[in-house]
Amino acid sequence: MSHVTLAQWQMLAAVVDHGGFARAAEAIHKSPSTLNHAVHKLEEQLGVAVMEPVGRQVRLTEAGELLLRRARQLLENAASLEDVATRLAEGLEAEVVLAVDQIFPPDALARALEAFSAAYPHVRVQLHETVLNGGIEMLYDASADLVVSGISAQGFLGEPLVRVHFVAVAHPEHPLHRLGRPLDLRDLEQHRQLVVRDSALRQSMDAGWLKAEQRWTVSHLQTSIDMLERGLGFAWIPETRLRQALAEGRLAQLPLAAGGSREYPVQLIHRDRDRAGPATHVLAEALKVAVAACPPGEPFEAVE
Repeated sequence: MSHVTLAQWQMLAAVVDHGGFARAAEAIHKSPSTLNHAVHKLEEQLGVAVMEPVGRQVRLTEAGELLLRRARQLLENAASLEDVATRLAEGLEAEVVLAVDQIFPPDALARALEAFSAAYPHVRVQLHETVLNGGIEMLYDASADLVVSGISAQGFLGEPLVRVHFVAVAHPEHPLHRLGRPLDLRDLEQHRQLVVRDSALRQSMDAGWLKAEQRWTVSHLQTSIDMLERGLGFAWIPETRLRQALAEGRLAQLPLAAGGSREYPVQLIHRDRDRAGPATHVLAEALKVAVAACPPGEPFEAVE
């Protein structure tokens, strides 16, 4: 165990910051003799001189500068620890578990987490990127505090958050594009469709049009996009994930006469709004603010 206390380091820092024992004593409401004793005791315990006289003033030795620099980190960590303890005593969660469907706009999610980090830098976040029933299953299992999902949860009230636009796309050189005419769903039946697997473990479901004779199932939207860019199939993908690929010509929207675009409402669901702690409420609000703050022209619509 260390014999040097945080209080000794605090008094040394005060002497340095205020330019001497007298000014430091006045600033932190201690007597100069108390500060002098604390610094000398610290030097005895460490076996190193940390201050030296210069005329009528004192200054840090080279060793003192190094030690105080490290000590300031200790002081900051101690203050941070006390702040966390105070917040926990007031009901602050140590961790928030957030389940977000992969169709939710990734930029809005990043902005929400950035805002949350600024408000609660010491609260851990567990982020689960789910598909279809995956988030709802976590809600039923009481393993998520907040769920962002395009599926309603029986027994829970959700808040409308955003409407996400999906479009059918394929590589520009895909055979469907080479037909050179408006397509109907019968054209799609002859080609491979890429779909994303429901992340629920017990009650998985299928959604959307699934009548292609060939179908590959993957676990993440980005995997589907990577395969699309290699010309391995077609799929309906949220426009929020496609902006760059469409702009750079790596993918192109299929010219479907009908059904080429879809819209999915996404909602925010609390596991237990009344019993949720302050961090959970702040994260929920950050998600709503992040969606509402997105500039015009985004391929989704915030729900008022």
